[in-house]
Amino acid sequence: MVFSDVDETLINVKSMFDFLHYRLVRRHGTAGEEEYERIMAVIRRRAADGTPREDINRFYYRHYTGESVAEIKSLADDWFTERSASTRGFYIDSTRAALRAHRAEGATIVLVSGSFPPLLEPLAREVGADAVLCTRPRIAAGAYTGEVDTPVIGEGKRAAVLGQLAARPDVDPLDCYAYGDHISDLPMLELVGHPVVVGDDTELRDRLADRAARLSGTGRAS
Repeated sequence: MVFSDVDETLINVKSMFDFLHYRLVRRHGTAGEEEYERIMAVIRRRAADGTPREDINRFYYRHYTGESVAEIKSLADDWFTERSASTRGFYIDSTRAALRAHRAEGATIVLVSGSFPPLLEPLAREVGADAVLCTRPRIAAGAYTGEVDTPVIGEGKRAAVLGQLAARPDVDPLDCYAYGDHISDLPMLELVGHPVVVGDDTELRDRLADRAARLSGTGRAS
């Protein structure tokens, strides 16, 4: 089984924020651009102040309160079609090639992301993923409520992957691969025998190197 983060691991953009920009500008033009910059300024300020990524994730989804699920799906399909066709380097080629190779060997491919289904499902179809573990905004009467249950970030990724592994007792985590780009992916990467760092997050590489040294010769993953 192969687990892969999405944003800046499989694709070069942060899907949630790129889509937010796409949605606001497509609907409102210059006013949408200004709204996007206002939202992102708040997000950058909270991140700089040390706000947990899970809380920023929740803040993001509040901007979908009352939005039609069907309309967001339609916009997301347009976003994916345009971005994947026209944005040079939309995919991170090394990760896409690695997933293709795993798939050819018969592995189950699972995308794991703090993003949400409308953005991830077209991508999953494109890369042949078998499952998507992601943040799922609450829905009532065909519209988003603005709330989420459990953001699939950090420890949320660990819990989601553990659930997937529990459903497949025939799969040994030591035989599994996981791909990630950020220190927040560490809880997921620590679960498998073959963690792969995409990009240059030094802290993530160092933490995994320390883990490998501790586990050397034990034959067990933690």
